[in-house]
Amino acid sequence: MTANKPLTIEVTRGAMVESRHRGAAIVADAQGRDRRAWGDVERLIYPRSAIKPLQALALVESGAADEFAVSESELALAAASHGATPRHTEAVLGWLKRLGLSEQDLECGGHPPIDEETAQALLRAGKTPGPVCNNCSGKHAGFLTTARHFKEPTKGYSGIGHPVQTRLRKILVEMGGADLRAAPTGIDGCGIPVYGMPLSAMARALARMADPAGLGEKRRAAARRIVAAMTAHPDLVAGPGRFDTLAMQAAPGAFAVKGGAEGVYAAILPSLGLGVALKIDDGAKRAAEVAMAAILNSLGVLSDKQALELLEAPVLNAAGSKVGVIRMEAGWNA
Repeated sequence: MTANKPLTIEVTRGAMVESRHRGAAIVADAQGRDRRAWGDVERLIYPRSAIKPLQALALVESGAADEFAVSESELALAAASHGATPRHTEAVLGWLKRLGLSEQDLECGGHPPIDEETAQALLRAGKTPGPVCNNCSGKHAGFLTTARHFKEPTKGYSGIGHPVQTRLRKILVEMGGADLRAAPTGIDGCGIPVYGMPLSAMARALARMADPAGLGEKRRAAARRIVAAMTAHPDLVAGPGRFDTLAMQAAPGAFAVKGGAEGVYAAILPSLGLGVALKIDDGAKRAAEVAMAAILNSLGVLSDKQALELLEAPVLNAAGSKVGVIRMEAGWNA
């Protein structure tokens, strides 16, 4: 597969390929070298929740995590898009209480839990999901922790001009090397600013978390702590049955993987010193997961058995019967 050919993911039904998704991906090292690339990796994308591990750097390197005794599991939640199971939400509420804050201080808004069983239980109980049920509530608890640490106003912390968000933007620039001064901006699903950046810059930033030797002492230590927290607690990073959790559980300690909205995915591979960034053009999550599994497999961090379980996602009908698969195009060769 040539460097400029896009990724193609096929969706089959019976004997025929029914649909195709296309996208771009890049594998980079901490020195900024592109090891492998598919599609246009220089066009701007919004990295969405896939960069939560990068955003968590501010929480640790600032000293805020130590001041407020943020645990390893809470660090994992700061980098998570959790399913809002009781384990997730109780941990976030406990963290907020330690800050002297409550769920009402979260500015992420509420939505039904991603975890279907939890969502159904909430519905049966007649309860409305609050901000703690938002998959980003752990990240927002981290933002509030840094605001408390620096004695900044907690109200308005999600706004583009608040010091919390200024720090996050600075980290993206320093880690990825892209000039974001003229970058397009938007608002993420949880209310914080997002910046258009090249997929290549995102991969370089992730690679510097994988191989932080060239970073300053505080950031180097922060990167290692965040990756260690994610790989130690994959169930907190996503939740039951979800790709991020399943992939990290399949290869304990080998990599941290994090998905985002609109078909964006990120991976941090400490053993290889590499970062992976991926974007599916039409935003399809189902294609992004299969493509990320294929790239991880091509990098040798999944065993054959693990790869088989992740490389082909089943297409099910209403009765739950398998009627097709989602897979990389025939002849895929990384």
